[in-house]
Amino acid sequence: MTRRRGPARLSGLAGRTVVIVGASSGIGRGVALRAAQFGADVVVFGRRGEALRTLTDRIADAGGRAHAVVGDAARPGDLERLADEAEAAFGPIDVWIGNAGVGSLGLFWDVPIDDHVRVVETNLIGAMRGAHIALRRFVDRGEGVLVNTASVESVVPLAYQASYAATKAGLLSLTRTLRQELRLAGASGVSVGAVLPWAVRTPFWRHAGIHTGRELRMPLMDEPEPVVDAILHVCLSPRERQPVGWKARIALVGHRLAPGVTAHAAADVARACLRRGRPTPTSSGAVRHPLDDPATVAETPRR
Repeated sequence: MTRRRGPARLSGLAGRTVVIVGASSGIGRGVALRAAQFGADVVVFGRRGEALRTLTDRIADAGGRAHAVVGDAARPGDLERLADEAEAAFGPIDVWIGNAGVGSLGLFWDVPIDDHVRVVETNLIGAMRGAHIALRRFVDRGEGVLVNTASVESVVPLAYQASYAATKAGLLSLTRTLRQELRLAGASGVSVGAVLPWAVRTPFWRHAGIHTGRELRMPLMDEPEPVVDAILHVCLSPRERQPVGWKARIALVGHRLAPGVTAHAAADVARACLRRGRPTPTSSGAVRHPLDDPATVAETPRR
């Protein structure tokens, strides 16, 4: 397979088995392509079988190795099956990336409770199931890396995204707690880290459930490629939280120095984003998976 030139550290992915939960498109698909370019054996998981098969075919055509598993992160048993198939295909799992996520936009009380539950089941409970499955294997073997795709909203939530922000805050707390427990258990070969992007230009925003009457049009969204590279760097050098880009770093510093001011500013940003958005039918319906769209990141992510 032709290796794309890039940071030397990513060459450490060669020969590793990397599982990516939420890889049908968007950031997850970009991670799969990028990891395969550096020699990783990738196992991709998502709800859209055809999108996953297209992805694995592309990797295989370029000389890489990939395996697809169709399933739902919110459904018990699917992630255990993913782990079993990954091991059968490529041997012990070295890296598990929890990237699946959904959202529902609107005032908390205007969003149907079933939509909130769906967000929690996918973003947090699904991530916890994946972490439990991966860490049991990693701790037994004495090595492995778990990477969680969190968000700036893990620390600085935005209005109209209550359940999404709550799940991302929970995911960052889970990451921190797992790091403590691994240290106490003496599992020095096992690492856990989280990546905290700013708003990213992916299908998430088009596919989130909308209960505001207008789209939430975010300004200055980041491109997915820096997030892809950040995730892969954390695979090789795990950090408790890795912000991506200057906007994410400014938001986190602002929260640390002046949390009240930052919270008010975030609310004002959310209101402005809502006003800028195009009108939509009121309460557009059930939450849809943000990675269920064929649109994806660039095929050769930037450094």
